[in-house]
Amino acid sequence: MHTIETADGAHIHSKAWGEGDPVVLIHGWPLSGDSWDPISHALADAGYKAIAYDRRGFGRSSQPSGGYDYDTFADDLAAVLAHYDATENITLVGFSMGGGEIARYMSRHQGKGVSKVALISSVVPYMLQDESNPDGVPQAAFDEMTQGMLEDRAKFFTGFFKDFYGVGLVSHPVSDEVLHLSWTTAMQAGLRPTLGAAKAFATTDFRPDLAHFKVPTLVIHGTADKTVPIDATAREVAKKVPGAVLIEYDGEAHGIFASQTERLKNDLMAFIAGDNAPMSQDKLDYVTAKALVNDPL
Repeated sequence: MHTIETADGAHIHSKAWGEGDPVVLIHGWPLSGDSWDPISHALADAGYKAIAYDRRGFGRSSQPSGGYDYDTFADDLAAVLAHYDATENITLVGFSMGGGEIARYMSRHQGKGVSKVALISSVVPYMLQDESNPDGVPQAAFDEMTQGMLEDRAKFFTGFFKDFYGVGLVSHPVSDEVLHLSWTTAMQAGLRPTLGAAKAFATTDFRPDLAHFKVPTLVIHGTADKTVPIDATAREVAKKVPGAVLIEYDGEAHGIFASQTERLKNDLMAFIAGDNAPMSQDKLDYVTAKALVNDPL
């Protein structure tokens, strides 16, 4: 495990497993790099160098007062890559708000060293509902989240993670232990970082960044994602990034890294290995894939 000091003095906790071409895994809000552990382990066994890190303010990274914006997050990603001397054949994989780091890195740092990107349940290109983004999330919903965290953050995240994983009276795609682990991880983050990062992913418009996606791009998203609606995000990326491939996980909620670990691992592995249109073996049962040409496969 390594601690990386950023330009503004923040300390980023990171780890690297395996050897080979680097695959950098960027976690979602409000979790940590450990959420990628099963996939990091598989990547290491498959001959890759799996690098995961805790976003500033989260997990075991430091909690500075500021820097919770996507320019800084992208600079932090660049610092991680520099620390591990990752300069070529890099695959970036971003879950949820982690997709935003990728988008901003591709524009702000010209995608240096990146050969492929994967956006998983990602907030890219724009979450906030307005006249130009009618399928987005209303500001009132984000305001309600903020109020809930300010009043009782522990209670807020108890309910939040049920929607995150699609847990209901009948549906239990993850165990109670996964819910508890996610809640515990969320409590490791400071309140100020948690609020700052939420504001960043809720309001940052990544649509201008999409022009810088000039490498093979995989997009995976659950059709029942209530946390990050698919119409405003994944389906828009598939329309606007040339050659992007979208795989829809029918009926799945947001946290597919835990609820559909094997399926996600297989699709990512196929993509990283060189198949730009990866499919799980039983894709006909549950996956819809689209290329930018807007023709169903």
